[in-house]
Amino acid sequence: MSRYTVTVFTPGCFDDNAIIGYDPPLRTFFIQAFPDPETDEPAIWLGTRLEQFPALPPMLELLEKHGCRVEGLDADIVAEMADEAAQRSQPSLAERLGWPLR
Repeated sequence: MSRYTVTVFTPGCFDDNAIIGYDPPLRTFFIQAFPDPETDEPAIWLGTRLEQFPALPPMLELLEKHGCRVEGLDADIVAEMADEAAQRSQPSLAERLGWPLR
C-alpha cells in the first residue's frame, strides 16, 4: 500500500498531513484528511470499498466537486501510484469466500 503526504484545502481550512495512496487489496485509490482530534477518524476518507476508485482522476474530481483541492501530487507520486495500481492483485480472502464487499 502506498501512502503519500499531501495538503487538502477546503474553504477556510487545510490539512497539510493528509494521506493519499493506493490500496492493492481493495484495488482502489484512497485519501484521508482532517482527522478528528479525539477519535482520529478522518472527516474525509474516500476509497474504503472494493474498487471504489480504480483510477485517480474520478476521486480527485469528486473532491473538487465538494470544494476540496489537493496539492502536493507531483508527477512522480502519480506515476508511482499508477504503477502500483497496474499490478495484478490476488482476490482478497473475503472475495475468495464469496462474501459481498460492495
